[in-house]
Amino acid sequence: MSMAGPAGRPAAGGSRTGLSVFAVLVIGALWGWLAWPWISGTWTVPWDAKAHFQPQLQFLAGSLNRGESPFWNPNIFAGWPQVADPQSLIFVPAFVLLALVNAAPSFAAMDATVYASLLVGALSLFVYFRDRGWHQAAGAVAALSFAFGGSAAWRIQHTGQVISYAAIPLAMLLLARALERRSFGWGLLAGAAAGVLALGRDQIALLGIYLLIGQVIAAVLFGDGMGNRGLGGRVAGAVRPLSAGAIAGLAVVVVPVVLTLLLAAESNRPEIDYIGAGRGSLHPASLITAVIADLFGQGNPDVHYWGPPSAAFGVTDIYLAQNMAAFYAGAVPIAAVLMLGLGRGLLAAREIRLFAVMAALTVFYAIGWYTPVFTLFFDWLPGVKLYRRPADATFMLGFWIAVLGGYLTHRWLDGTVPPAGRFARALQWGLALLVLVVLPVAFGLHADRLKEAVKPTATAILFFGAALLVLALAGTVARGRWAALAVVLLAGFTAVDLGWNNAPNESTAYPPATFEALKPDSSDPTIRFLKARTRETATGARRDRVELAGLGFHWPNAGMVHGFDTVLGYNPLRINTFQAATAAQDTIGLPDQRLFNAMFPSYSSVMGRLLGLRYIAANVPLASIDPHYDASRIVEIAHIGETRIYENRDALPRALFVARARQADFARLLETGRWPEGFDPAREVALEVLPAGVAEVAKNAGPAAAEPGRVAIAAYHNTEVVLEVDAAEAGFVVLTDVWHRWWRAELDGRPAEMLKADAIFRAVRVPAGRHVIRFTFHPFAGAWADVVERLAHGRRG
Repeated sequence: MSMAGPAGRPAAGGSRTGLSVFAVLVIGALWGWLAWPWISGTWTVPWDAKAHFQPQLQFLAGSLNRGESPFWNPNIFAGWPQVADPQSLIFVPAFVLLALVNAAPSFAAMDATVYASLLVGALSLFVYFRDRGWHQAAGAVAALSFAFGGSAAWRIQHTGQVISYAAIPLAMLLLARALERRSFGWGLLAGAAAGVLALGRDQIALLGIYLLIGQVIAAVLFGDGMGNRGLGGRVAGAVRPLSAGAIAGLAVVVVPVVLTLLLAAESNRPEIDYIGAGRGSLHPASLITAVIADLFGQGNPDVHYWGPPSAAFGVTDIYLAQNMAAFYAGAVPIAAVLMLGLGRGLLAAREIRLFAVMAALTVFYAIGWYTPVFTLFFDWLPGVKLYRRPADATFMLGFWIAVLGGYLTHRWLDGTVPPAGRFARALQWGLALLVLVVLPVAFGLHADRLKEAVKPTATAILFFGAALLVLALAGTVARGRWAALAVVLLAGFTAVDLGWNNAPNESTAYPPATFEALKPDSSDPTIRFLKARTRETATGARRDRVELAGLGFHWPNAGMVHGFDTVLGYNPLRINTFQAATAAQDTIGLPDQRLFNAMFPSYSSVMGRLLGLRYIAANVPLASIDPHYDASRIVEIAHIGETRIYENRDALPRALFVARARQADFARLLETGRWPEGFDPAREVALEVLPAGVAEVAKNAGPAAAEPGRVAIAAYHNTEVVLEVDAAEAGFVVLTDVWHRWWRAELDGRPAEMLKADAIFRAVRVPAGRHVIRFTFHPFAGAWADVVERLAHGRRG
């Protein structure tokens, strides 16, 4: 096929507006068709979308509909500052709205919200194309490629990153309008959109913000979209909209970002080292998946994955899930990039040059430690050290394929592609031969998987050829009264292409019944048993905790859905002292992911008792997880299918009154697990510094009084806990929820010192008599105090 291109331009004026409306309707209809398997409830997005984000949404919805604050989560890790967690969904407008109107959002409702966000992004990208005067058919291709191609398709389960990705085109569109029109109003909207993007607080949001910065630099320095006003004029013209954007953006994002940075500083991941980040690099061979969908068997259950990282490919030093190396975004945009962008050199065109450069930089970023360029990014770009996988940039690679491929499709339809000389024709077909034949054959031979490579390669060649044919046909009808046919041809083919090659697969779609345990009205017998037991035992000072050990990937956060508290959970972040005290990992979906350490050497330990860990559900005999537990005190009480449920009869109540205090070096205690000699957590408390007037109990003081005081839980909410105390003598009330600076304590309505107890918990000193202790969570005042303290410390330093 010759890529010379037809002459002329798309119709303007009223017919152009009509064509745009028609294109939007086509995009909307094809969006509905492509998203239907998920929004209809036939399939549901699996993995992190259900194991992590569905419980986050349910916790948010349940809290709001009970009239409670969702800012603290008592259901995981013995308490967690949910408001500061970038993956809590608390600051995602679409999910907050869903949570407000639905106390128990279904799987389909959540999936539909994600796909609706992608539709907003797709339509924003289409309008961006229209604002530039680029052909509506090209805009439709870009929109569909953006929403259903690349990592947006293959990694749809990474809900937070998908939401950030979906926000990028809207922010880009509004920023372009603000700069082009020198508008304060558009600047406010652009800043608000950029703020919403930054609220994602993930690597996609970071890269999206850098895209916007590049957009501003190109506009001011090179006049992209701002005309030939001269540098001084462009700078002056940008001040007004950028000032408005800064005001709006900071108003949206400052508080959540500060909260997250403060959390990160006290978490298990304050930042990632270079080796840790490098292990999340995309192997350069995986770039082939932009052209050949599922070459390595990422989505085919009948093919054992053989791409990097795998033993078959010979690359095992990077840590990526297999779907992270897949980002096919459609044959039309990739054909345009190969044949026109690279083969004809149109990626150097002035109006797209910035995006082409940013796309190239994104490739270097994504492949991480495979080039020295990432070292510069890691050392010099703010924010990069906070994230562990440069391969997350495959989201942006999909974005650039959509944008660049869409622009080059416009050039073809617009008739501005220069004729191809002999060298250009040889180059473009040579590139096609290289990526469609030579590389997949070489990879297949390298991994001894040539047979498995045949079908996806043949499919890619078929769709690539069909894309060239559709482009040729669309080019003949791209103008005048037949322009709508070009929209139908290109958008329809792109939808069929993405619907086939990025179809629901084992990475993106499971039957909803798979996740029965995560439905609020679940019929799962294990869930029903644990809910009933924890309700029955929630009396007096008790609020027993549960551990879900090795029941499956989607189980660890089930407590967030059903309202019972677990010791562990699924989250890449944990408070560092809690991790040191419990050996908490990202998840305990598998039995071997339940680790122990010096502080928590066994379920039968001081820490196991203090945590009030009363019920343990496991899919293997408990001895295979913890060979040191006391079988006389931790007994099996139910056997439901493959699940065994054990009761720890030594688990202590959530609230304790103790008359004695012992001094302990908490840093050493967390490191060694050595409590003070003879320490009894039911009758005494370990404190790092004893309050004035409190003497440490002698090691040979003998047993404490049998019942020096009683405590009961009068109210227990997410951000408020009320305890009633009746003490025969002065002592301490210990609440075995995680200590955090943003909590405050009151004794009989007056502020009281909240002590850190037993290395990670909370305690309040009380005199003899009857008292009421009230703990309340104040994240914003607490964060402000932290910021002031750090600034003061910085000045002193």
